[in-house]
Parts: sequence; structure tokens; C-alpha cells
Amino acid sequence: MINWAKTKWSQIRAVRLGFWGLVGMFALGIIFWGGFNTALEMTNTEKFCLSCHEMADNVFPEYQETVHYTNRSGVRATCPDCHVPHEWGPKMIRKIQASKEVWGKLTGSINTREKFLENRGRLAQNEWRRMKANDSQECRNCHNYEYFDYMEQNRRSANAHQKGLSSGMTCIDCHKGIAHHLPNVQQHIGVEEGSAVAPNVMHPARPDASAASSVSDEMAGIE
Repeated sequence: MINWAKTKWSQIRAVRLGFWGLVGMFALGIIFWGGFNTALEMTNTEKFCLSCHEMADNVFPEYQETVHYTNRSGVRATCPDCHVPHEWGPKMIRKIQASKEVWGKLTGSINTREKFLENRGRLAQNEWRRMKANDSQECRNCHNYEYFDYMEQNRRSANAHQKGLSSGMTCIDCHKGIAHHLPNVQQHIGVEEGSAVAPNVMHPARPDASAASSVSDEMAGIE
């Protein structure tokens, strides 16, 4: 009888320890997740971006001149709003990719104005390619073309938006200089080869441009 009671008590203690063990692991998981997420969000602020003088001295003053910094409604799009995806998975991928930027900071790859200007075209094209690949997701977190009121847009903007969106273009195809100065465009006028951005990168042709041209040629032939 005594042995049976001891066995039962041992089983009860094991169950209780197992239960409280699970509770403890759950609590530790919350603490770890909270700490990790807090640290992640600290690196996802404008203040953190400006802690590097490369950003504070070069691109931030340009951004302050734009409508994304100051406007009549007081709604601002900060650095991470445009350069860090909001969704968890893409955000983590972007943070992992940022390790290369940390290495660039440590090695001083653009630690002077001259180095920044020298690399500006390459850096800009890297970001344009990223935004082109994700269909300008960061732009569309705020600007949803399905809710455009074309009556409130001027005629040029309304026509460009409707034609561009219907032909498969995305925000970054046309709005490359919306928050920062554009790099030099290669015009072959006293500019060394490769030191500026090619015109076709700045102004990509619409996917249906060739088709429209063919139709125009056919109409001309009929006339």
C-alpha cells in the first residue's frame, strides 16, 4: 500500500512538473520573441537609418525636399516604409540581405561623398531591381491603384497611370526620383562609359509598345 501511494505521488509530481515545465517554456518563448521583435523594430526606424552618416549626409537631405517628408496632410513615409517590406517573410529576407550593407559600413565602401556619388548609379539600380521584382510592394502598402480617383488627378497623371497599369508596368518604372535625386543618365557627352545610368533603365518601354507600333504601321498602310 505504501509503495503504491509513493508510485502515485511520483506520477502526480511528474505530471505537475511537466505542466509547469510547459508553462515555463511558453513564458520563455514569449520573452524571447518579444526581445527579438523589439530589437528588430529598433533597426526598422528612421532614427536607426540616420545613425549612419552615409544616409544622414547623402540621401536624407534629398528626401527632406520631397512630398513624402512634408505635405499638407502631415503623413510621412519614412526610410523603412519604402525600403523594408512590411510582411514578415520578405522583411526577414531583407534583413538578412542587409548584412552585406553592414559589411559595407564596416569597410567604409561609401564613407565619403565622393565614394557615394561614384557608386550611386549601381546602388540605385540595385534598389530599383528589388522594387521591380516585388511589384513595388512598399509603394502599394500606401498607394492602391484600385482606389485611384482619376477625376482628382491631372490629365497627364491619369492617362499615364491607366496606360502604365494596364500594360503591366509598376510604380518604380516611372517614379524613380520620387524621394531621392536621380543618378546621372548616360548621354555620351563627356561621360565615361559605365559611370552613369543608361536611358532605357530610367525610362523603360511599355510591354505593349511594339504592339501599338505595329497597329499604327498597319493603319498607316491602310490609309
